[in-house]
Amino acid sequence: MRRSLHLAAAILALSTASALADEKEFPATLVGHAILPANTIIPAPENAPEHLRTSGKFTTADRKRAEGIGTVPGKDGVRPTGLSLPFDGQPVQGFSGIKAVGDGTYWSLSDNGFGNKLNSTDAALMLHHISFDWEKGTMERIKTLFLTDPDRKAPFPIVLEGSETRFLTGGDFDVESIQPVADGFWVGEEFGPYLLKFDVEGKLTDVVGTTLDGKPVKSPDHPTLTLQANPTLPMPAFNLKRSGGYEGLAQSKDGSKLYGLLEGALFNEDGSMEQAEGNRALRVIEFDIASKEWTGRSWLYPLSAGGDAIGDFNMIDATTALVIERDQGAGVAAKACADAKNPRPDCFANPALFKRIYKIEMSDANVGSAVRKIGYIDLMKIADPDNKKRQGGGEGFYDMPFNTIENVDL
Repeated sequence: MRRSLHLAAAILALSTASALADEKEFPATLVGHAILPANTIIPAPENAPEHLRTSGKFTTADRKRAEGIGTVPGKDGVRPTGLSLPFDGQPVQGFSGIKAVGDGTYWSLSDNGFGNKLNSTDAALMLHHISFDWEKGTMERIKTLFLTDPDRKAPFPIVLEGSETRFLTGGDFDVESIQPVADGFWVGEEFGPYLLKFDVEGKLTDVVGTTLDGKPVKSPDHPTLTLQANPTLPMPAFNLKRSGGYEGLAQSKDGSKLYGLLEGALFNEDGSMEQAEGNRALRVIEFDIASKEWTGRSWLYPLSAGGDAIGDFNMIDATTALVIERDQGAGVAAKACADAKNPRPDCFANPALFKRIYKIEMSDANVGSAVRKIGYIDLMKIADPDNKKRQGGGEGFYDMPFNTIENVDL
């Protein structure tokens, strides 16, 4: 399960010629903490097929169907999570992507399901209108939109192709990021990767494939890719790793552009990954909302030493933005396993060391090259002098030693 962060932080601008030359840390203080229990389960809509009444039926190690509710113990590696699958309903957690809408409420979405395309075919795709009560430390789900494709806009057969209502599932798209607009929502996803457009009721209206420099960008989960019938023939070509698509999607302040930030670096024809400033780099690709076309402009987001992926992305103003950057670790270093190759339930084989939110600058001046990293806050040491935390952390501080942290906005 993934955890959601809404962060308000002031980060001052520095002058530097290099994207990475003078990374500066800024202090962060916890001012509120709200919790949505991981075991938050809601029923599928009344008109949904029986297949969606329960979820997580295909999360067994051998991919055989599990019918009994709660018969498959949940684990994170060798650590029990305290939850068991299948669920009687659809899980609301974990959130991936958030956007404030200016009235104290937010839109977010549930990630595609249970980790991959094969085990998420009974996970209904959802958008959520939410609010937080910081005094009580709770989150309210104002409205949930279950996503559908009644007009057959998906350019491939969906899991529920023959159903009347055509609800979308985690076997169809891996939704990761969201931007509300006047007539609906733009959503970034990872199987294509695609940009998806939904109307205000959650109906799919557009599926836009990714092109960069005139060439398609494809992940190994792209629906046009198939294995060869003969093992001596070459594998199908793709240039983006699995789960490397639009983890981040930001919107320009004038509302005219979207900026899709890939979670994984693109691969060059020689097998190397794109770089900037001597570091592995992720593409930020510009999209024109009115024409529904890629503009041909892009930037490179260089990962810092210790960083491995991004978690979310939103604009602050016309040229600056917030980006979550993280490693693949989870758990605190104080509870690291003595032998990482032999993990135990009471320790962490790969503790979290690098969880940050960067302020970056991307403008006409650096289009086609690296964004400028202005500074960051460290999510592993957030000051908590007023003891606002409701769980986690320690004396005078709060930390976020989670593998994935996927929501940030002002």
